[in-house]
Amino acid sequence: MEFAGLIGSVILLIWLALRGIDIVFAALICATVVIVTNDLPFAAGFTEYFASGPLGAFSFAGRFYLLFIAGAVFGRIMGESHAASSLAMALIQRLGAHRALLICTIACALLTYGGVVVFVVIFAIYPLGLRLLQESNIPKRLLLGAIALGSGTFTLTALPGTPSIHNVISASALGTDLFAAPLLGIIGGLLMFAFGMVYLERERVKAEAAGEGFIPGPRDEIVAAGDPTALPPWPLALFPLALVIGTILMPRLLKGADLGSGVASRVLEFASTQPVLWPSMALFVGSLVALAMFPAVRRHGLTVAGRGTQDAIMPLINTAAVIGFGGVVTQTSGFANFTAVVLNSDLPPLISAFFSVSLVSAITGSASGGLQIFMQSMAPAYIEMGIAPEVLHRVTAMASGGVDSLPHCGAVVAMLTITQLTHRQAYKDVGIITVVFPVLATLIVIGLVALGL
Repeated sequence: MEFAGLIGSVILLIWLALRGIDIVFAALICATVVIVTNDLPFAAGFTEYFASGPLGAFSFAGRFYLLFIAGAVFGRIMGESHAASSLAMALIQRLGAHRALLICTIACALLTYGGVVVFVVIFAIYPLGLRLLQESNIPKRLLLGAIALGSGTFTLTALPGTPSIHNVISASALGTDLFAAPLLGIIGGLLMFAFGMVYLERERVKAEAAGEGFIPGPRDEIVAAGDPTALPPWPLALFPLALVIGTILMPRLLKGADLGSGVASRVLEFASTQPVLWPSMALFVGSLVALAMFPAVRRHGLTVAGRGTQDAIMPLINTAAVIGFGGVVTQTSGFANFTAVVLNSDLPPLISAFFSVSLVSAITGSASGGLQIFMQSMAPAYIEMGIAPEVLHRVTAMASGGVDSLPHCGAVVAMLTITQLTHRQAYKDVGIITVVFPVLATLIVIGLVALGL
């Protein structure tokens, strides 16, 4: 009964997501199923395990709310100032509009690597992507695939230095920094990018041969890409993004430097010990600079920043709700048995860790949620097995971004909603790009570690 309730709740969560049910409500329903079928204490199940425990929804939201808000504010300012469009148009001029999928992927990657929240990137890139697809007559489902590739794969979990939640969770739990195992991250990121672009271009050619072209959604006619003549010069548009990345890089670049005992030394020490707050501060600094630079947002800076804050609420709540569901799951005997089986298996430690974080991410439907649960409940055991913290950081961060993207994933649901597509229309492309290729890249990286890289 306990095991059936555990598996049944995950299947139910996927089914509710496929039906378009709000993920927060769905997480509450499925958490109830787990609590009832596993005979967990009802009051503690909701007030502690789901809400306020170490893996509770509000515990996660409280810890990472500033990073979500900072990323959303920066993304909103970059969008409304037309700086994001300026960067994308510069890519168009150099690569050509027929390379719309590559342009969208690179534009999304630049923004997410700079720390912009994935959901905000979707809103910022979607209008430009629509115009590119209209000009190139590329099916809209492939735009979703390009956005997923650029914002939800290599810049989210693989590339060293990214201020994503996944990278920050690993750094916080293991005492590493955001640049842990940089070579492994670069290799994994390049593999994800290469696999994804080959797939997208192959699908584009197949669609063209089959006569499949661009079909707008019911609300696409109200989406405007903006007047290209009103865009700021791309070097100016790039400056706030470069400032954010440079500020985040500063502790790494100055590590070991003799700065004396003055203000600079104290700032460096502070930055090195704040894996959540420092990237947040970098994003806020970038936002202030962008507000000062771009006239389109200068007069209404507080209003724009307020809208950015609103952009962060639903992504944060959706992620927190799924993590709360995972927090309930970790209290069941079935999860305890699963943990014992995996830890005591004869698999090599890194393979065992890969399967552990992948399955937990699949159960929760969240890479950040699965990674948070893994770091809290299982990571210490793998460190004791002899895995270097830096290697565990990078491999598990990459693994968390694979099987998490099943149909009930909150980010997948949000992307489909924003682009006005259904699971039937677009999930195949998203699933291959965000599940199959990251899993394959992670396994290749594990193989390279085994060979002594």
